[in-house]
Amino acid sequence: MKRKDLLLYLVKSGLKAENRNSYLGYFWWLLDPLLNVLVYYFLVVIILQRGGENYAVFLVIGLVGWRWMNTTVNTSARSITKHASIINQVYLPKSIFPMAATFTQGFNFIFGLVVVAIFLAAFGVMPGWQAVYLPLIVFIQLLFLSAISLFVAYICVFVRDIDHILSHVLRIFFYASPIIWEGGRLADNLPENYEWAQWLVAVNPVAIILESYRAVLMYQATPQFTGLFIIGILSVAVIVWMLYFYSRNEHKIIKAL
Repeated sequence: MKRKDLLLYLVKSGLKAENRNSYLGYFWWLLDPLLNVLVYYFLVVIILQRGGENYAVFLVIGLVGWRWMNTTVNTSARSITKHASIINQVYLPKSIFPMAATFTQGFNFIFGLVVVAIFLAAFGVMPGWQAVYLPLIVFIQLLFLSAISLFVAYICVFVRDIDHILSHVLRIFFYASPIIWEGGRLADNLPENYEWAQWLVAVNPVAIILESYRAVLMYQATPQFTGLFIIGILSVAVIVWMLYFYSRNEHKIIKAL
């Protein structure tokens, strides 16, 4: 119960800290994803003259889903080292900090879904009954990001340079996932002699999650249950293993800080 209260406190404090010195405050949770969509829409549709029917809806779903992943990985990487002064004075379970970062950004994601709903209504895209699977996809993404956060936060305690490399790794996933491009999987557009690259794109968990969002919100189709199931099972396994690993190595974390 104490850990639950601590997690809630860290999430609340994280939400307040994000907009502490901002004039618009919490309105940025809606404005930020909206501006993101406008920038890429201008680039792809206006400048490059690409993008098919309802591309704006396609784009907003991809960018909102990606934003949760991108911000979570970046904030969780620094989640333990940022609280080094507190950790060295008071005993706290170290795994609570990356988990709090994941839930904090998950709360922001909910506001991003409001922006998605606005675009769906503006462009007349009506989700079907398959939208009932939306909470399942959100839950799978939460598990996936929790697993990544625990792993990245632990590694960054001992290898601080990883924090700088992450931005480049995330950029690769951004372009290897159907976020701003459409027309099927990127693997369908790769040359035949790049089978390994086709396979990597096909099993990309980011692509599976984003395409599942679009399936239930745009195309009135069921999500990729097999891919989501595999992501969920592997994420749970990593979370359980990492929580155990944290409990056995907390003294090493304190020493490294």
